[in-house]
Amino acid sequence: MILDIVLFIISLAAIIKGADLMTDGAAAVAHRFGIPTMVIGMTIIAIGSSAPEFVVSALASFHGNTDMAIGNVVGSNIFNILTIIGVTSFLAPITASPGNIRNDVPFVVLSSLVVAITALDGVFASGATNEISRSEGMLLLCMFAIFLSYTFAMAKGDGEDTNTSSLSDKVKNMKLWLSIVFIVGGLAALILGGNLLVNSASSIAIQLGVSQSIIALTIVSIGTSLPELAASAMAARKGDNAMALGNVVGSAVFNVFFVLGVSATIAPLSLGNITTIDVATLVLASCLFWLFSRTHFEVKKWEGAILLIVQILYYIYLVTNATTEIN
Repeated sequence: MILDIVLFIISLAAIIKGADLMTDGAAAVAHRFGIPTMVIGMTIIAIGSSAPEFVVSALASFHGNTDMAIGNVVGSNIFNILTIIGVTSFLAPITASPGNIRNDVPFVVLSSLVVAITALDGVFASGATNEISRSEGMLLLCMFAIFLSYTFAMAKGDGEDTNTSSLSDKVKNMKLWLSIVFIVGGLAALILGGNLLVNSASSIAIQLGVSQSIIALTIVSIGTSLPELAASAMAARKGDNAMALGNVVGSAVFNVFFVLGVSATIAPLSLGNITTIDVATLVLASCLFWLFSRTHFEVKKWEGAILLIVQILYYIYLVTNATTEIN
C-alpha cells in the first residue's frame, strides 16, 4: 500500500509537470504564429491543463478500467465547477463580459447534459446498459470540433490583440527549438505518469476494498484537476477574471467532448459503479454555475460558498458510500 501511494504521488507530479511543460511550449508556438491569446486561453491553456484527465481516462479506457475513465471526467468537472470556481470567487469575485457569460458558460451546461443523455441509457430505455458507446464517443468528438470552430470564429470576430498580458513574457519569447523540447518532454511525462497513475490507483482501490469509481471520483479527479485550480487561482489573483472563467469553461467542455469522446471511441465506457447521483451532481453544479454567473455577470463570494458547500456534501456522500462498500 505504501509503495502504491508513493508511486501515485510520483505519477501525479509527473503528469502535472508534463502538462505544464507541454502547455508552455504549445502556447509559445501558437503565439509565434499569431494566434490570439483568447483562443490560446480557451483552447491550448484549457486543453493543456486538462491533459492529465485526457491521459488518465484514455489509458484507463485502453486497459479496460472504464469506471476510472468516466469517473475521472465526471469527478474532475464537478471539482472544476464547485471547488475551483468557489475558491477563485473567494480570492476575487469572478466577473466577465455579458458576451462571455451568454456565449461560453452555456457550453458547460450543455456538456453536462450530454453526459447524462449519452451515459444514462437505463433512464431513457428500461433494461438498457448505462454506457457511452463508440458511436456516441464519435459524436462527442464532432461536438468538440464544432466548439473549437465556434471559439476561433468568436475570437476572430472580436478582433482581439495578440499581444495582451495573458501570456507571460517567458512564454512569448521562448525559442522555437525550446518550445518543441517542452512539448515532447511534457508529452512523454504525461504518458509515463498516466500509465503509472492508473496502475497505482487501481492497486490502491483493490487494497482498500472500494470500487475504482470511488477512487476516480475523489483522489484521481482532484489530483488531475490541480493544474486547473492553480491556473484559475493565479489568473484571479492577477485580476484576469476572464482567463480564470475561460480556463474552467474550456476544461469542462474539453473533458466531456474530447476526453470522453476519445476514451469511448477506444472502448465503450460502461458506467459501472458511477451512479445517477454522480451524473446528477455534475448537471446540478453546471446549472448553479450558469445561474450564479448570470446574476450581474459575476460569481460573488456567497455564491462561491454555496458551490463549495455542495462539493462538501457530495464528498460526504462518496465517503459514506465507500464506507458501506468496505463493510
